[in-house]
Amino acid sequence: MLDIHKILKKLPHRYPILLVDRVIALEKDKSIKALKNVTINEPFFTGHFPNRPVMPGVLMLEALAQAAALLSFESMGGELDDDMVVYFVGIDGARFKRVVEPGDQLILEASIDRVKGGIYKYKARASVDGETAVEAELMCTMRRVT
Repeated sequence: MLDIHKILKKLPHRYPILLVDRVIALEKDKSIKALKNVTINEPFFTGHFPNRPVMPGVLMLEALAQAAALLSFESMGGELDDDMVVYFVGIDGARFKRVVEPGDQLILEASIDRVKGGIYKYKARASVDGETAVEAELMCTMRRVT
């Protein structure tokens, strides 16, 4: 649905922090399903952990937040300008249930739970081979930076 070229037009993130490779399903104002191919070449694997590389949980949450931001941007319609940024404002109920290693394909799913006062709340889950790796409720807001 959205390939890497379209994602780069929507998100301000770039290597090494861009953590969404492709959007495979999106229903505006509802939900998104995206993927992150986890490779041994990721820079964080050199230090986390050298003898048994594991994707840091905070980066799995960041990947979910980026997918949620793409959902919000697509739901708003149109292209974003360079002054619009989505910020994390909260993470509730984060639970890590599976290790993510090089060679895994992380499936990122987020659905809009509610929007109130400019705060978006999402139910989010990342999985590998159908097995939950992390789940959380994410809260984000969009702001203009000048």
